[in-house]
Parts: sequence; structure tokens; C-alpha cells
Amino acid sequence: MIAQLDADYIKTRPSKACSRLVAHLLLQGRPLTTSMRWLNPLLMAQYGLVKRLAMPRKVVAPIFVLGTGRSGTTILGKVLGMHRDLLFLNEPKALWHSACTLDDVMGSYQLGESRYTLDAQHADETTVIAIHRLYSYALLVTGSGRVLDKYPEIIFRVPFIKAIFPDAKMLFLVRNGYDALRSITTWSKRAGRDSVSGREDWWGLNNRKWKMLVRDVVAKDDALADRAEAIAGLARHEDMAAVEWVVTMRMGLRLMQKQPGLLHEVRYETLCREPQEVLRGVCDYCGLRGDPKFLTYATRTLSPTPARPTVGLDPAIRDIFMDTMRRLDYPVDLSPA
Repeated sequence: MIAQLDADYIKTRPSKACSRLVAHLLLQGRPLTTSMRWLNPLLMAQYGLVKRLAMPRKVVAPIFVLGTGRSGTTILGKVLGMHRDLLFLNEPKALWHSACTLDDVMGSYQLGESRYTLDAQHADETTVIAIHRLYSYALLVTGSGRVLDKYPEIIFRVPFIKAIFPDAKMLFLVRNGYDALRSITTWSKRAGRDSVSGREDWWGLNNRKWKMLVRDVVAKDDALADRAEAIAGLARHEDMAAVEWVVTMRMGLRLMQKQPGLLHEVRYETLCREPQEVLRGVCDYCGLRGDPKFLTYATRTLSPTPARPTVGLDPAIRDIFMDTMRRLDYPVDLSPA
């Protein structure tokens, strides 16, 4: 499915289909495991030109969808992107890499130094100007009012984002951990491939993303640091995905406890069961005006999904996974792995 477009999306708001195609082809870049990667040098050249131009439009209160990938972040972004005021950018990591070279943990656009976590100190003047100009350009070429950026890993870069956009709104998507790790595992096995550069899958080029996750997040988490070496040695997709889900959920919980109101929690299961109620709350938090057509589309698109089976996990992550499930009020399977 190109640019997450389907017949209902196109029929509901044809103009939105046009902006999604523009975003897909001209703004987001083509990451590892995808086709048409020959476009990336052309996109980088375009970004380079845009960064030299004055901003044609002011960027106001961009909205970010954060969480663990394969937890429903794409469908939340797609549904929200139907709102008449929003431009949905689906993981525009090429754009972010152009503004900040430390951004690329996957190895999609460069193999130099990168970081999983970014702080306010990384938001230097050049980076701030660059991303404002790139976002402004995106709004201009699509005729949109506000940016909706779905980029799950930004949960580890909230101070960086707030230094760039003090008025940013952040949605933290929460989903049952078993569902998330099953989805990551299935995707990585299906989309992963061997290239001339090595293995490309969910964990980046030759496990680049995984290594940075352990180095920058696991090794600095109070509950995981003493087992970082054991975690680094995990090789099953299920165990690695459980680690990613755990550190992501723990970071979100920590931020919400430390700074109430900084993140707006969206629970995936509730979103699918009561889409209009949940999305009205999202609109209130983000300061979005009413849009009945958007809410009607959400009702047609979202529906409850059955929970995935439990999975036996490695002892290095099993107990902290169960603890995080309990903290989020999800049921856990206490049977031996």
C-alpha cells in the first residue's frame, strides 16, 4: 500500500491523498528494507536547498506520535492525518537526518556517528533553523496548517524536540507488550533482507539500531544497567523487541510522572474500542478544531483487535517485562518461559 492510502482514505478527502503522496515521495525519504532508495540523494539535495531559504510559513505546535514501533503508531498517524488541518509525515527520518546528522540510528542515510538519545544541547542554532525551514517547506508544498510527525523513537529525544519546538504536542501511544513484540518480530522476519552491505531489518543495518539502543538507553536505565551485557547478547527477535518495548514504556512513564501534561497518553486498545471519545481528547490536548468528517473516518477505520498470544522470554528481560506490563495494567502470563 503506497503512502498508507486506500480507497476509503482517498474517497473521504481526496486532497489528503494528494498531500500523503507528496509527503511519501518528496519529504520522508526511503529507509532500509524499502524500494526506490535511489530517491534519497535527490531528496537530500532538495533538503539542502530548502535549508538555505527563508521560511515561507511559521511552524506552530507540531504534533508528535511517540511510542514503540508496530504498536499502532502508523494507524494513529494515518487517522489523525485525516484531520483537515494536519499534514501526516510518517517517520520522516531522512528529513531529520538532514537537520541533525546524529539522528540516523538505522543506517538508512549514513553510517557515521549517531545517538539514540538526543538532549537540548544537541538542538544548536543550525539544527533549529534547519528543521523549522524543512517543516515550513512541507506545509507550503502540501497546503497544510500543522505538522503531524509520527516518529516513535522521539520518546528518547523529548528535551531535544522541546528545545526546537517549545509548543510541541506529544502523543504517547501505549499497547499491550505481547502485541507489540509479536508485531515487531513478524515484521522483521518478513521485511528483513540481506544486501551487499549486510543484514537489513528492524534492528538497522547489521544490528546498528540494536547496539545503540543497548549503549544509549539500556546501559543508562537504573533497572537494566546491571544486566546490559546479558541483554546485548540477546539474538531472538522476540527478546530484543521486548527490550525495546520495556525501555520505551519506562521512558514514557518516567516523563509523565516527572512532568505531568508533557505527554498525552493514548491507549491503543481504547482508541480502537472508542475512537471518537479518544480522538476528541487528543484534539482538545492538541488544540485542534472540530472536524466531524475526520471522526467519522476514524470510526470506520478503527476496530478492536484480538490480543496476541503470550511469548516465553529470556530471563534477562522477562521479569522487567512483566513488571512493566503490570504498571500499565495489562494482564501477564506468569507461567515459566
